[in-house]
Amino acid sequence: MTIHSDDIRPEIDVDSLVEPASVEPLATIPTPIEQTKNFPHTDEVPDGCTVISDLDEDDFGYSVSFEEVTYATRTLADGTSMDLPMWIFTPGLDNAPESHMPEGGWPVIVFVRGSAFHEQNVPDYSNYYVRIAEKGYVVAAMKYRHSDVAPFPAQMLDCKTAVRFMRVNAERFHCNKDRVALWGDSSGGHTVLMAGFTGDREPDTPLYGEESAEVKAIVDWYGPTDFVKMNFYASSQNHSAPECPEGVEIGGVDVLEYPDRSRVASPMSYLSADVPTPPTLIMHGGRDQLVPFNQSCRLYATMKALDKDVTFLKLDNACHACYGFRSARALNIVFDWLEQKL
Repeated sequence: MTIHSDDIRPEIDVDSLVEPASVEPLATIPTPIEQTKNFPHTDEVPDGCTVISDLDEDDFGYSVSFEEVTYATRTLADGTSMDLPMWIFTPGLDNAPESHMPEGGWPVIVFVRGSAFHEQNVPDYSNYYVRIAEKGYVVAAMKYRHSDVAPFPAQMLDCKTAVRFMRVNAERFHCNKDRVALWGDSSGGHTVLMAGFTGDREPDTPLYGEESAEVKAIVDWYGPTDFVKMNFYASSQNHSAPECPEGVEIGGVDVLEYPDRSRVASPMSYLSADVPTPPTLIMHGGRDQLVPFNQSCRLYATMKALDKDVTFLKLDNACHACYGFRSARALNIVFDWLEQKL
């Protein structure tokens, strides 16, 4: 069927209802992005259109793009290999007229998603990664070897490798390799504490060894810190059996029957007064049903006794990863702290 223009008869004379068009086609108005705000304003307001005159600022921040990369390939105990992916969220300047990249590049946050040390679902925190990147950070959300295929210290070693990978690829992702922080939640909190407290010291891994694994700051959200003590405080799960997350993490043994293995897997074991420690922010919920609040108390007390730079915030009614942690206010607390430390 062929439709001819004569067959289309608009019932409404739109031209009579809006501002009259120019007699001749108008010349374009060249407008570089940085001059967007100066583009000519139109005073046209059709009858019934509501004008909002006090909304002229964007508060999302930077635009965000992301890509998935493989940052390492590990050989497992059974001889098979395992590719380790990382999702990198990068702030951008497109259509952001008054924004600019910081001198030296974007600061970097290597984020470790919690998983009870089992296989992570890293992308399920994408809303966090985007919000963080909108604030002007490159977010490297990494996947580690989980405890079912590689127990401690595999996770912390993978975290260190991720830090070094980002430094090796700083130019590619427009990163400032001198401004790198770690952020993790739950078992990811444990991982970033272990990696951040040890830096270039053992336990370590040689991949990308030309770069350092030292970081400028650590954000620990409700991470376990002392496996042996977890069962002595209120929790919704057992923390000592061989099949519990902590038991699997230290090799599939009972946590209380192997205190030495538990001590080696405790972040506090790697703190000392004469070894520098990155500034650390601890946040934990007062109703955490999985990782007892006391775990963060023990870490905080240890760091204070060693005169470390540590800040501890109790979200009084928050549970594990919810009722407070999924809020702009919680994120803004971290952003304000990072602005001082990173």
